[in-house]
Amino acid sequence: MADCVTKVELSVSCTDLLDKDVGSKSDPLCVLLQKSGDQWTELCRTERIKNTESPSFSERLRVDYHFETVQDLKLGVYDIDNSSSDLGDDDYLGGVELTLGQIVSSKTLTRPLQLKKGKPAGKGSITITAEEIKDNRAIVLELEARKLDKKDTFGKSDPFLEFFKQGDDGKWQLVHRTEVVKNNLNPSWKKFTIPLHTFCSGDLEKPLKVDCSDYDSDGSHDLIGSFTTKVSELQKADGSAVEFDCLHPEKLKKKKNYKNSGVVCVKSCKMVTQHTFLDFVMGGCQINFTVAVDFTGSNGDPRSPNSLHYMSPDGLNQYLSALWSVGQVIQDYDTDKFFPAFGFGAKLPPDYQAAHHEFALNFNPANPHCQGIEGIVEAYRMALPQLRLSGPTNFSPILNHVAGMASSAAQADSASQYCVLLILTDGEITDFDQTRDAIVRASRLPLSVIIVGVGPADFKAMELLDGDDGVLRSTVGEAVARDIVQFVPFRQFQDAPVAALAKSVLAEVPNQLVSYFKMRGFEPLKQKPAAKS
Repeated sequence: MADCVTKVELSVSCTDLLDKDVGSKSDPLCVLLQKSGDQWTELCRTERIKNTESPSFSERLRVDYHFETVQDLKLGVYDIDNSSSDLGDDDYLGGVELTLGQIVSSKTLTRPLQLKKGKPAGKGSITITAEEIKDNRAIVLELEARKLDKKDTFGKSDPFLEFFKQGDDGKWQLVHRTEVVKNNLNPSWKKFTIPLHTFCSGDLEKPLKVDCSDYDSDGSHDLIGSFTTKVSELQKADGSAVEFDCLHPEKLKKKKNYKNSGVVCVKSCKMVTQHTFLDFVMGGCQINFTVAVDFTGSNGDPRSPNSLHYMSPDGLNQYLSALWSVGQVIQDYDTDKFFPAFGFGAKLPPDYQAAHHEFALNFNPANPHCQGIEGIVEAYRMALPQLRLSGPTNFSPILNHVAGMASSAAQADSASQYCVLLILTDGEITDFDQTRDAIVRASRLPLSVIIVGVGPADFKAMELLDGDDGVLRSTVGEAVARDIVQFVPFRQFQDAPVAALAKSVLAEVPNQLVSYFKMRGFEPLKQKPAAKS
């Protein structure tokens, strides 16, 4: 792939979507995919908006733009009715296929949705607007309101805020939507960070409009009031709050003594630099890669051609294919190329007594490191004939072991080290509660967990661990601090180019790394000057 010319941000809205829900409207979400060979790979997705047939998504879709390459994109709109990240069981409302060049050259374009290429969905259209990203600044805002109008008959209002910037055509574009604060006329919303480019196109004097509305589950939200401002005014909330009258246009027209429908207060407004994955890596951050392989009995006898561990005549199986694909990409970010490799769920020589849920793949617990991906493959091939596959499938021992390594890395108190654990497994987790507890604890450490599901099993539990929607909680109700798990079923990529699996598996790691260092308040390390010859 040629060097990225620039980054492009796509904003998406739809009108008149198909209605797939009985008694209510659809709950749409938009997914962006890019074609690589014959394979479509997901790049990113918007938030889900409940109960609407004409959504405007505030979550932007970002993609690298390469001038000299035809970049085939697909935008798909789905009706989401569950918490699973897998779209296979959600209703497809339609999509469009087009190139990034078409979007960029048009800047804004609208297309009818199709159920597949050449087959119209019957109703519904999608509008895509492209903007180049040239700014790495972000704005951090914290807002509250007081004495908002009561809109609900049997309770107070359920207020939320929507922020709009004015486009070149004078139209208002949605850029951010806060959470809803239930039953409260004096709400405080969570502090949020949004790229300055998204928020105001980097122009501190660009007009902004803020709507305060009362949330209704049927999508017919009631406007409480609005005000207009700009970032330069919001910035005055530095040390002292800035207040805005929330005005309802109808009340303003009809009532002589109308003052406002409440006051929105900007408690704080700060400008920060948003560092990228490359900022941290080029600053010297090392990615420490660890592999764990599932040797439980459900994989089948490795001597049988039906086993997932069976070596084909070319010396490969699904486990090794997944390991090669992901490992070849990630090893470039680790300078010493020595990777700890473990197995779990097997009985070991010489006594073959109890099953081990965390053992060194090279049978050397004092030094489980292997030289490069080739070293891990060699250790796997040497170990396989000596093991007796057993069970159950316990993830928590290996998770806790690698979390210990990540905890040591965290003590450096700098953006110098980050850990990635790749788990290759064939089935359901036996110790699910202990595993989610381990993930919640690990979400506060410099660690990402990639799970590749090998074979035909039902991987519903794995999808629950992939906390893209932030719902994963420990057994005592503690929420994950940040999303650290990415699950991918290998079967989706069996006939795809090797790079397609790696791209999907590693898609979330850069953002997870950045989110950890941001949470800790760490800046990228200073780049070392080149050595003099």
